[in-house]
Amino acid sequence: MTNEVKDRGFLTTHVLDTARGCPAGGIEITLFKISADYDFVLIGSGETNHDGRLPKPILAGNGFKNGQYQLIFHVSSYLKAHFKDKNQNLFLEEIPIRFRISKAMEHYHVPLLLSPFGYSTYRGS
Repeated sequence: MTNEVKDRGFLTTHVLDTARGCPAGGIEITLFKISADYDFVLIGSGETNHDGRLPKPILAGNGFKNGQYQLIFHVSSYLKAHFKDKNQNLFLEEIPIRFRISKAMEHYHVPLLLSPFGYSTYRGS
Protein backbone atom coordinates (compact mmCIF):
# COMPACT_ATOMS: atom_id res chain seq x y z
CA MET A 1 0.00 0.00 0.00
CA THR A 2 1.36 3.42 -0.90
CA ASN A 3 2.08 6.16 1.64
CA GLU A 4 -0.65 8.20 -0.02
CA VAL A 5 -3.22 5.55 1.01
CA LYS A 6 -1.76 5.20 4.53
CA ASP A 7 -1.84 8.96 5.19
CA ARG A 8 -5.56 9.32 4.38
CA GLY A 9 -8.60 7.14 4.28
CA PHE A 10 -9.52 5.11 1.24
CA LEU A 11 -12.47 3.34 -0.38
CA THR A 12 -12.50 -0.31 -1.43
CA THR A 13 -15.21 -2.65 -2.64
CA HIS A 14 -15.72 -6.22 -3.76
CA VAL A 15 -18.54 -8.34 -5.18
CA LEU A 16 -19.56 -11.79 -4.00
CA ASP A 17 -21.97 -13.96 -5.99
CA THR A 18 -24.15 -15.44 -3.24
CA ALA A 19 -26.10 -17.65 -5.67
CA ARG A 20 -22.97 -19.39 -6.95
CA GLY A 21 -20.96 -19.09 -3.72
CA CYS A 22 -17.92 -17.38 -5.25
CA PRO A 23 -16.34 -14.00 -5.98
CA ALA A 24 -17.78 -12.15 -8.98
CA GLY A 25 -15.08 -11.21 -11.47
CA GLY A 26 -15.54 -9.07 -14.55
CA ILE A 27 -18.00 -6.54 -13.12
CA GLU A 28 -17.47 -2.91 -14.08
CA ILE A 29 -17.77 -0.45 -11.20
CA THR A 30 -17.98 3.34 -11.49
CA LEU A 31 -17.70 5.88 -8.69
CA PHE A 32 -19.31 9.32 -8.71
CA LYS A 33 -18.92 12.26 -6.32
CA ILE A 34 -22.27 13.98 -5.76
CA SER A 35 -22.12 17.76 -5.41
CA ALA A 36 -24.38 19.90 -3.23
CA ASP A 37 -26.36 20.64 -6.44
CA TYR A 38 -26.70 16.88 -7.13
CA ASP A 39 -24.29 16.90 -10.04
CA PHE A 40 -22.70 13.47 -10.47
CA VAL A 41 -19.00 13.68 -11.34
CA LEU A 42 -17.25 10.49 -12.41
CA ILE A 43 -14.10 10.13 -10.28
CA GLY A 44 -13.16 6.47 -10.55
CA SER A 45 -13.82 3.17 -12.25
CA GLY A 46 -12.52 -0.36 -12.47
CA GLU A 47 -13.37 -3.99 -13.09
CA THR A 48 -13.42 -6.73 -10.49
CA ASN A 49 -10.75 -9.42 -10.77
CA HIS A 50 -11.03 -13.21 -10.21
CA ASP A 51 -11.32 -12.51 -6.46
CA GLY A 52 -14.25 -10.10 -6.98
CA ARG A 53 -12.06 -7.14 -5.99
CA LEU A 54 -10.62 -4.10 -7.69
CA PRO A 55 -6.80 -4.23 -7.94
CA LYS A 56 -6.47 -1.04 -5.86
CA PRO A 57 -8.75 1.30 -3.87
CA ILE A 58 -11.27 3.03 -6.11
CA LEU A 59 -10.71 6.24 -4.16
CA ALA A 60 -7.63 7.19 -2.15
CA GLY A 61 -5.12 9.93 -1.45
CA ASN A 62 -5.95 13.61 -1.80
CA GLY A 63 -9.19 12.82 -3.64
CA PHE A 64 -10.58 11.00 -0.59
CA LYS A 65 -12.75 13.65 1.07
CA ASN A 66 -15.89 13.91 3.11
CA GLY A 67 -19.04 14.02 1.01
CA GLN A 68 -21.72 12.04 -0.76
CA TYR A 69 -20.77 9.37 -3.31
CA GLN A 70 -22.39 6.76 -5.50
CA LEU A 71 -20.95 3.45 -6.62
CA ILE A 72 -22.63 1.82 -9.60
CA PHE A 73 -22.13 -1.90 -10.12
CA HIS A 74 -22.82 -2.75 -13.78
CA VAL A 75 -24.01 -6.34 -13.27
CA SER A 76 -26.07 -7.17 -16.36
CA SER A 77 -23.25 -8.77 -18.40
CA TYR A 78 -22.12 -10.84 -15.42
CA LEU A 79 -25.64 -12.08 -14.69
CA LYS A 80 -26.29 -12.91 -18.36
CA ALA A 81 -23.04 -14.89 -18.54
CA HIS A 82 -23.63 -16.93 -15.38
CA PHE A 83 -27.41 -17.37 -15.29
CA LYS A 84 -28.33 -18.41 -18.82
CA ASP A 85 -31.61 -20.18 -18.04
CA LYS A 86 -33.92 -19.12 -20.87
CA ASN A 87 -36.90 -19.13 -18.50
CA GLN A 88 -35.18 -16.60 -16.27
CA ASN A 89 -35.42 -12.97 -17.36
CA LEU A 90 -32.71 -10.51 -16.43
CA PHE A 91 -33.92 -8.48 -13.44
CA LEU A 92 -30.90 -6.43 -12.31
CA GLU A 93 -28.86 -4.32 -14.71
CA GLU A 94 -27.11 -1.69 -12.60
CA ILE A 95 -26.96 -1.42 -8.84
CA PRO A 96 -26.38 2.09 -7.46
CA ILE A 97 -25.25 2.45 -3.87
CA ARG A 98 -25.28 5.97 -2.47
CA PHE A 99 -23.36 6.65 0.73
CA ARG A 100 -21.60 9.36 2.71
CA ILE A 101 -17.97 9.60 3.76
CA SER A 102 -17.79 11.56 6.99
CA LYS A 103 -14.36 10.58 8.33
CA ALA A 104 -11.72 11.15 5.68
CA MET A 105 -9.01 9.35 7.68
CA GLU A 106 -10.86 6.00 7.80
CA HIS A 107 -11.06 3.00 5.50
CA TYR A 108 -14.50 2.66 3.92
CA HIS A 109 -15.31 -0.73 2.42
CA VAL A 110 -18.59 -1.16 0.50
CA PRO A 111 -19.10 -4.79 -0.57
CA LEU A 112 -21.92 -6.03 -2.77
CA LEU A 113 -23.53 -9.42 -2.16
CA LEU A 114 -25.18 -10.30 -5.47
CA SER A 115 -27.73 -12.82 -6.68
CA PRO A 116 -29.85 -12.79 -9.88
CA PHE A 117 -32.88 -11.25 -8.15
CA GLY A 118 -31.47 -9.30 -5.22
CA TYR A 119 -28.48 -7.82 -3.49
CA SER A 120 -27.32 -6.44 -0.17
CA THR A 121 -24.51 -4.21 1.02
CA TYR A 122 -23.03 -2.88 4.23
CA ARG A 123 -20.10 -0.86 5.46
CA GLY A 124 -17.40 -3.43 5.93
CA SER A 125 -13.89 -3.24 7.28
